[in-house]
Amino acid sequence: MEINKIHLAIDGHPISVERGTTLMEAAEQVGIHIPRLCHIDMKGTCVQNRPASCRLCVVEVEHRRNLAPSCETVCTEGMVVNTHSQRVIRARKTIAELMLSDHPNDCLTCPKCSDCELQRLVMQFNIREMPFAGGEMSPRKHEQTVSITRNMDKCVYCRRCESMCNDVQSVGVLGAIRRGFNTTIAPTFDLMMADTNCTYCGQCVAVCPTGALTEHDDTDRLMDDLANPDKVVIAQPAPAVRVALGEEFGMEPGTIVTGKLATALRNIGFDYVFDTDFAADLTIMEEGAEILERIKRFLRNDKTVRLPIMTSCCPAWINLCEHEFPDMLDYPSTSRSPAQMFGSIAKSYWAEKMGIPREQIVVVSIMPCLAKKYECTRPEFQTEGCPDVDYSISTRELARIIKRANIDFSRLEDSDFDSPLGESSGAGVIFGTTGGVLEAALRTVYESFTGKELQRIDLEEVRGMEGIRHATIYMNDFPLKVCVVHTLGNARKIMDKLRKGDLPYHVVEVMACPGGCIGGAGQPYHHGDIHIIQARQRALYDEDKGKHIRKSHENPDIQQLYREYLGHPLSEKAEHLLHTHYSDKSIK
Repeated sequence: MEINKIHLAIDGHPISVERGTTLMEAAEQVGIHIPRLCHIDMKGTCVQNRPASCRLCVVEVEHRRNLAPSCETVCTEGMVVNTHSQRVIRARKTIAELMLSDHPNDCLTCPKCSDCELQRLVMQFNIREMPFAGGEMSPRKHEQTVSITRNMDKCVYCRRCESMCNDVQSVGVLGAIRRGFNTTIAPTFDLMMADTNCTYCGQCVAVCPTGALTEHDDTDRLMDDLANPDKVVIAQPAPAVRVALGEEFGMEPGTIVTGKLATALRNIGFDYVFDTDFAADLTIMEEGAEILERIKRFLRNDKTVRLPIMTSCCPAWINLCEHEFPDMLDYPSTSRSPAQMFGSIAKSYWAEKMGIPREQIVVVSIMPCLAKKYECTRPEFQTEGCPDVDYSISTRELARIIKRANIDFSRLEDSDFDSPLGESSGAGVIFGTTGGVLEAALRTVYESFTGKELQRIDLEEVRGMEGIRHATIYMNDFPLKVCVVHTLGNARKIMDKLRKGDLPYHVVEVMACPGGCIGGAGQPYHHGDIHIIQARQRALYDEDKGKHIRKSHENPDIQQLYREYLGHPLSEKAEHLLHTHYSDKSIK
C-alpha cells in the first residue's frame, strides 16, 4: 500500500502523500496554508485555475537553486521543504510590491475592500511602503453593465476570470489582449461585455481576487426606495441567501439564518417581507405540469414532443441557450424563474387583494446571482414598461445594507415571513442547490403521475457535486431518466449531445454556477474553498428536513392561489402570468 506513497518533510513535519500531490496540497494536509493569488482548485468540481503565474506560493526546497512554485511542484521522495524561510518571505514580499507598482491605491473606496485577496497578502507580508511605485499604468477600459462592473486597472493578471469564463463556463468572453503594459483581460477586440455573448453568470466576479470585477451595486437605489413614502417596497430573498448571509457577519458557513433574515429586512425598512421559496413551490406546479404534459405526449407516441424538458430557473443558462443554441429554444421549460413568478403574482394577485396600484409597488429580489440583475430588465417581464421585479441585489449587497443600518445581525430575534406569499415547503428550499429543482419537481410529478404517495422524499440519487450526474426514477412501470448539470461548460456538453441525438433523458436540470445557487456570484466570496459550498448545501437539506411541508403541491398558500386566482397549472391566466418565451440572441 505504501508503494504509491511519497515521504517528505515540510517545515519539519514528516508527511506521506500520494504520488502526484503538489507541495501546496501536501502543506495543506499538515495545516500549512501557503499564500497564493492565481491558484484555485475547488476539489470535486471543475473549478480550477493553475497557471503558476503569480509566484506568491514559492517555497524553498533543499538542494534546489531556485525557489519552487508550490502549486505546480510535485512532491518527490525525501524532499525537505521550507515554506517560510527568510529567502521565501523576501521573494514573496518583492513579488507583491511589484504587483502594487501599477495598482491603484484607492483601497478605501474599492468594492472589494476587506475582501480583496491582494490586500490580505499585503498585510500578511507587512508591506508599509511601495519601493517600485510609479510604474507605467495603461488606460484600460472601465465598464458597468446591468450586472457586472469592470475596472481592469485593478487586474493582477491571475487569469482566474479567464479560466472560469473559458474552461468552466465555456462562454469564451474574457481573455488576454495586447502585450506588455498594455495587456488587459477583456473580450475579443476589446469589445464591451454588453456587446458580447456574456451570460452575466458573474463567475468571473466570484473568483476575481481584487476589485477588477465586481457586481453592479444597487444599494443606493434601494435606500432611496425605502425612504420614499409613496412606495410599497417588498422583499423576496432566495433560498440560497439564508445559508450564506451569516458568513458576512462572522458566522460559520452553512449557518441557517432564515428567521434573522426576515427580521433584518423589516428593520431595514421593507414594508412586506415575503419569500422566493413560495414562488419556487409555484414554479414546481407549473414546471411539473409541463413535465407531465410532455411525458404523457411522449407515451402517446407524439413525435412532435421535445424531450428532454430542461429547467428554466437559471437566467444565465437561459442566456446561454439564446446566444448559442437558438435552434433549441423549445427544449427549456417556458416557466419563469421563481423570482419572476413572484414579481408577477405580487403585482397582480397580491396587489389586487391589497388594493395597491401596480406602479406603487417595488419588488426587490435578494439573490445569490448576478444574472438576476439582468433578468429584471428583460422586456418580457414588464407590463406597460413596469417590471414585475424592479431590481435585484446580491447577498453581499444585503449584508452591506444591514451593516449600514447599524444592525447587530447575530443578535436579531427570529421572525416569520409575511402571508400569503411567505409560506413554503422544503421542496422550495432546496432550489438553492444543484439537483434541488429536479428533486423538488420529482416529489410532485411522481405523485401526480402515479396517484401514489411518495414514501422516500429524500431523493439521494440526484444529490451531489458531480458536474453531470444521472438517475432513473421509476414511476409505476415508467423509467423516468433524469440528469443534473451544473456549470455552463457541462451544460454545453449536454446540448452538444442533444443536438447529435445522443441524449437519453426525459428531464434535465441545469444551473450555471458551481454547486447551483449556493455558489452564485452574488454570495459571500468563497475564495476557492469548496468546503464553504458544501456547508451551504448541507444547510439547505437540513432546512428542508425541518419543514412540516416538504412537497410543493401541499403548500396551503399555493393551493389558495390556484383556488382564488389561477385556476389550475397551465391555465390561460397561469400561462400569461407565469410563463415566458425565448428569443434568438446569437451574434451574427
